[in-house]
Amino acid sequence: MREEGCRSEMADAFFQIGGKMKTISIDVESYSGNDLGKCGVYKYVQHPDFDILLFGYAVDDGAVCVVDLASGETLPEEVLTALSDETVTKWAFNSNFERVCLSEWLRRNHPEYFSSYSVPGDTVGDYLDPRGWKCSMVWSAYMGLPLSLAGAGAVLGLEEQKLKEGKDLIRYFCVPCKATKANGGRSRNLPEHDREKWERFKSYNQRDVEVEMSIQEKLRNFPVPDFVWEEFWLDQEINDRGILLDIDMVENAIRLDGISKDKLSDSMKKITGLENPNSVAQMKQWLSSRGVETETLGKKEAAKMIADKDMDEEVTEALKLRLQLAKSSVKKYQAMRNAVCRDGRARGMFQFYGANRSGRWAGRIIQLQNLPQNHMVDLEQARDLVKNGDYEALSMLYDSVPNVLSELIRTAFVAAGGNKFCVADFSSIETRALSWLAGERWRMDVFVRNGDIYCASASAMFGVPVEKHGRNAELRQKGKIAELALGYGGSVGALKSMGALEMGIKEEELQPLVDSWRTANPNIVRFWWDVDRAVKKAVKQREPSVLRGIRFECRSGMLFITLPSGRRLAYVKPRIGENRFGGESVTYEGVGGTKKWERIESYGPKFVENIVQAISRDILCYAMRTLSHCRICAHVHDELIIECRKDASLEAICEQMGRTPPWAEGLVLRADGYETQFYKKD
Repeated sequence: MREEGCRSEMADAFFQIGGKMKTISIDVESYSGNDLGKCGVYKYVQHPDFDILLFGYAVDDGAVCVVDLASGETLPEEVLTALSDETVTKWAFNSNFERVCLSEWLRRNHPEYFSSYSVPGDTVGDYLDPRGWKCSMVWSAYMGLPLSLAGAGAVLGLEEQKLKEGKDLIRYFCVPCKATKANGGRSRNLPEHDREKWERFKSYNQRDVEVEMSIQEKLRNFPVPDFVWEEFWLDQEINDRGILLDIDMVENAIRLDGISKDKLSDSMKKITGLENPNSVAQMKQWLSSRGVETETLGKKEAAKMIADKDMDEEVTEALKLRLQLAKSSVKKYQAMRNAVCRDGRARGMFQFYGANRSGRWAGRIIQLQNLPQNHMVDLEQARDLVKNGDYEALSMLYDSVPNVLSELIRTAFVAAGGNKFCVADFSSIETRALSWLAGERWRMDVFVRNGDIYCASASAMFGVPVEKHGRNAELRQKGKIAELALGYGGSVGALKSMGALEMGIKEEELQPLVDSWRTANPNIVRFWWDVDRAVKKAVKQREPSVLRGIRFECRSGMLFITLPSGRRLAYVKPRIGENRFGGESVTYEGVGGTKKWERIESYGPKFVENIVQAISRDILCYAMRTLSHCRICAHVHDELIIECRKDASLEAICEQMGRTPPWAEGLVLRADGYETQFYKKD
């Protein structure tokens, strides 16, 4: 659509609504020399060549306009003004991308229209206030739909679908190209290099806005609650704030890993005589020549072979070196280097509503949710050696440089000068939430007394007193593994997958352990099957029911489970099926283990797991909002990382974090924490 036509239709819309814009749906196409997939949007927009090429928009559900910025067209003044106007709701699919891109673009090109929400003393970057933005991807996720525009549109059966050729067009116009003789040695494709493709790109941009608006229209009867948008805005603030990296340490860790890898490879070559000892095929062939046959060279299998006392010494040594090489990965450090912004902070590491079934966050870029733990007693000393790049001292003092580098990954996150980290963590939040929901009184009493749930569980299972460092202490481990594996209907298989056999529990002990735990927790077991019946009643009979403050109902082809917080879990197209045992089961559509949209089978304990994890997420959100006056710079599972002044009170932070939400009366919470200059696992 031509710019003049857009302006005319927009003016008509203004006239109809009294000249005040209410909403604007936006999709931008952009260029940068930075790789978006590797660095994230915050680093992406900092490249000198970053620019917005196309700006597609629609005002108040009107016609879609595409402004060809790359060809010299300009945005109407009303749109420029709206971008910094909190009273105008900006919609986009993954609005974080549009908001951050437009923040940088406005600062560079129209500073008179840019307004930052950052305040002195905080490290929130200069970005448009997220409170003026809403995200249709969050809305899709809230309804249990895919987290992609194409996926959500397909599941909803929209008339307007995302154009499939978009990836090719983005690859052509939005990323650098390889200079060749054929293209005249250019490193970038501009509109004039292929006008036909450019016109198709404009159509693609227009279609994305249309699909995004269609999603809104389709979901209009199922709005996201206001308090969830408040949580989203706080999430955006945390992403905007970022967390400081010790970049000198990061760079030296990458360099030291390279030295270590070369030395380990050389040692393996000397032992095996192989050209490439990293090759699985070559290594298996070498092992075979030494009389060792194995299907896999995975970590567990290699450890078993190493533990075999009859194994040839050279084979054992080669396998030990191989395990070290496998550990010698610097992907996390490289991700840090890729993501770090010009002020030394990494941003955009958390995706709001990244987990469909519970609404929990998903990690992005550096992936803080799966950082290795640290167990070194001399963590600070080892960290100093890495920061100083002292390979000789590291290799002399520690058996494995790769292990040291792995344990130090967390410590690359540091508090800015003059500040400290207060790290506060909920104690056994899922266990507490499950006990509260099921009404398992003895467990709740343990939490009231601030007791050890693993000892208490073992005591209830075996009928004897169990103390962590006293009477029957050896039973605590069995209580712990049972607690971790059996809360959501798990049985012998769950115990095995949690490492029960590796912990010394015998095969014949597993089923009695399951039976003992279930006997000790009859209310939890009853709760599993009460939830199972409630879900089936909603799906089969279309009758709503309420169980312990949780509402189950089917509406418009969706199963909704409304939590005590008021937030709803959504399951698409539920129906009754038959499980592999010939019994009834509930199935629904969602993203399964294959990462594809498929029909998923579920049952009572699994729904309970979704509910408990969702409630735990809501408790964390309540704590984040309670502590929103603090500078929360990251969160990992049920843990908050707050950057604060040296005189800030850790005790006060833990007290505020441990407050019970008003919708969870009777739930006993506790938060513990520690102070540190660098992040670690205390």
